[in-house]
Amino acid sequence: GEVAAHTPAALDRAPRLASLEGATIGFISNGKQGVREFLDSLEQELKDRYGVAEVVRTVKTNYSAPADPEIIDRAREWNALVAAVGD
Repeated sequence: GEVAAHTPAALDRAPRLASLEGATIGFISNGKQGVREFLDSLEQELKDRYGVAEVVRTVKTNYSAPADPEIIDRAREWNALVAAVGD
């Protein structure tokens, strides 16, 4: 028999946050070299300048594949996320 093609559902963009004050921001990294230093700096800036309360860091298990379903599930708890690609 035929296998139905899987087509992901279209996603609407989330509304812009009015403020980052008190927000939880998730970082999804591909785990490649150079990402850690960038994210360290970004985390400090977000907390010091914009009042971000928490940064949650995750690393994909495969740098060339989409984020793992577990990461996507966790992302539902975050106010915003940053996808970081290093090389």
